[in-house]
Amino acid sequence: MMSYVRYTPELEATPPDEDETIDAIIAAMGKGGEVTCRRYGRYVRVSHAKSHALLRGELHVRDDLPPELAQGLFARPGRYSVVVRMAQVPGELLDDRRVSTPRGLAIKVLGVEGEKLAGHDADTQDFVLDTGTVFNAPTARAFLAAISATETATAMPQAVKAAVSTAARVTNRALNAVGLNSANLDFYGHPRLHPLAEPYFSQCAVRYGDYVAKLGFFPDSDTMAAVRARGIDFHDPDALRSAMIAWFTENAAEFDVRVQLCTDPERMPVEDASVDWPQEESPYRSVARLVLPPQPAWNAVRHAFVDEQLLFCPSHSLAAHRPLGSIMRARLRAYEVLGNRRRATNGCPLEEPKDLMAMPQEIPSAAALASSARKGAPVPASAGLLVVGALAALVGAAWFRSRKDEAALRERTAERLRTPTEVN
Repeated sequence: MMSYVRYTPELEATPPDEDETIDAIIAAMGKGGEVTCRRYGRYVRVSHAKSHALLRGELHVRDDLPPELAQGLFARPGRYSVVVRMAQVPGELLDDRRVSTPRGLAIKVLGVEGEKLAGHDADTQDFVLDTGTVFNAPTARAFLAAISATETATAMPQAVKAAVSTAARVTNRALNAVGLNSANLDFYGHPRLHPLAEPYFSQCAVRYGDYVAKLGFFPDSDTMAAVRARGIDFHDPDALRSAMIAWFTENAAEFDVRVQLCTDPERMPVEDASVDWPQEESPYRSVARLVLPPQPAWNAVRHAFVDEQLLFCPSHSLAAHRPLGSIMRARLRAYEVLGNRRRATNGCPLEEPKDLMAMPQEIPSAAALASSARKGAPVPASAGLLVVGALAALVGAAWFRSRKDEAALRERTAERLRTPTEVN
């Protein structure tokens, strides 16, 4: 019988200077937010800025869970109303034709009872997930080094970002061909998949009641096959949004919610978010179903409510699902501070919805929709090679910042090249 690691506070090890590190992360990301605020005329999210679907649905908790999975929110079978926001990861409103980035899935579960984290007094539970099983930095300190390069790149033209995105995507595809992957390259050049065609992960550990886990939301296989067959028209600067609107006009979508329980704190560390927990030792196991019916997936009214007013934050959590580890401790503070700064700057209320009735349903006129979809500054037709080289250098610096992870990546690459017969 498999043995699972019990949650204790001692699983976390907080460095003495972590508060200063998190302060510096908030300051660096805040500077990037000021750049985009001047560009767009309003404060956008410093992470996951451009949404491509704003949805409502239900979370169905399974009724046949064994004791180790029947924990926290999933302790009892039931149905919860949810608000879902799907978006690109960067804190910019990027052109989908030019730049391909990782995607995010943010879920606000409503009507959740139980002890909450300090400072959270609403009956909501937020889950903030991204494509990719690991985070692209092991700790908050490593992320601070990375975010400095990323925020510097914020002010550069989209034509430059397009060149870097393409180069990163091609390079990582070559690594994928020999069974490897770089989370850092994926950040700059994600595969051009439909948002409903890939899974989303917590990437970092969370408390799971009596245990410790990572979460994954896996798309229904039939839906995944259908959206991949349909494809995306990348001649549209809002191609991902257009694809989601087209899909949900007539179709539903479902995700299987799964949990990967920690079985060994050494091979499945809490404090290093760049380590992929081996699924052969502890597979992801189903605990619930996220059901999203046909609906207007994005419109001006939903944009005003979800994009502008809501905050999806790891600190909006049951105590039973406390985020764990260095990266999550940084998120607990940074998301709250920067999200409330965005809402206050834009004159939005700082409150959580009490039920799903707060989310608008109506579809606005075409004129209202067009006026709400603000675009960024015009993209230059060309950019100098010097600027391309500068951003490429930033990408290179970011790629090598996690020395332990990337050294291991190079070693595995060399080993696979020496033994090509092992590659399927």
